[in-house]
Amino acid sequence: MSTDLIQEARRQTEICNACRYCEGFCSVFPALTRQKAFADGDISHLANLCHNCRGCYYSCQYTEPHEFALNFPAALAEVRQDSWERLAWPQPLARRFHENGVALGLIAALAFALVFALIQMLQPASGEGFYAYVAHNALVALFVPAFLLPLVAVGVSLRRYWQETGGTRLRWRNVLGGFRAAANMKNLNGGQGQGCNFENDDRYSDTRRWMHQAVMYGFLLCFAATSSGTVLHYVFDMQAPYGFFSLPKLLGIPGGILLTIGTIGLAWLKTKADPKLGAVRVWGGEMGFILLLGATGASGLALYAATGTAAVPMLLAIHLGCVLAFFLLLPYSKMVHGFYRLAALIIEDQKQNAKA
Repeated sequence: MSTDLIQEARRQTEICNACRYCEGFCSVFPALTRQKAFADGDISHLANLCHNCRGCYYSCQYTEPHEFALNFPAALAEVRQDSWERLAWPQPLARRFHENGVALGLIAALAFALVFALIQMLQPASGEGFYAYVAHNALVALFVPAFLLPLVAVGVSLRRYWQETGGTRLRWRNVLGGFRAAANMKNLNGGQGQGCNFENDDRYSDTRRWMHQAVMYGFLLCFAATSSGTVLHYVFDMQAPYGFFSLPKLLGIPGGILLTIGTIGLAWLKTKADPKLGAVRVWGGEMGFILLLGATGASGLALYAATGTAAVPMLLAIHLGCVLAFFLLLPYSKMVHGFYRLAALIIEDQKQNAKA
């Protein structure tokens, strides 16, 4: 753990705890006011509760040029980023993507797209829809490890985080409390329900919350579409391609639209926000993650729209390349923040109930 980052975050945390002006802003401040002394794990917990809405910064009387020079969102963002990189497994991969995300994401997606273009040269003897270009068995052989191995890496990382921040035995009440907070994204709605200040300085807006929800629910719909297709294929022996009114399409098309709109919105907001109120070092990595996720949704929609045309082989290779790159980079991109945020919300629910 970076001693300098923790010490600076602890300094600002203690000042905020003494002031308590921002007590009602988000879940960070009620958690902060539970105690007077903060261990390293406590600082990591507070950092991963923070949604970087920046409302506390624009309301603070102790920011520069005051001698305290508080920038609490940036201090927590640096600690949060450090936790994702330090606790990642294998560790060296995380820092590289977080700092060079745009380049690495683009290279990975194009490289995998080229692989799938080469695979198409070995066209299967039979198959309908996309399976006429890439055999089903080839897709399974590539994507099952690409899905499972990153989840194992994320699991190892979360276990380390859980131990560091004082997580206790899981109970359904705490899990449901954490999921409710994550699903509502209430901490992006400000302390009084007026929105956050991410891109609008001292003016409030719900835009970032809406874009985050579009990405989250779009991703979940796309994942549900893929899962339903897997069930139809292996349980009911109903093989792709599926019609428009089939479950994979009814879930996947709205999911792709939400995912694309949400990532475009988040990328736009990121260009408007003050980078000094976040972890400046990883701005490119964060943007790279957003663009890769957006490319995954947009290429899927383009592929569906091109069904039956000569553009299918190229778009199929691009889409599969984006999907494969996204999953393989998942433990080392900002996508991991969703897992950490959920874990932090569950731990916070545990701490609140333990106090009660």
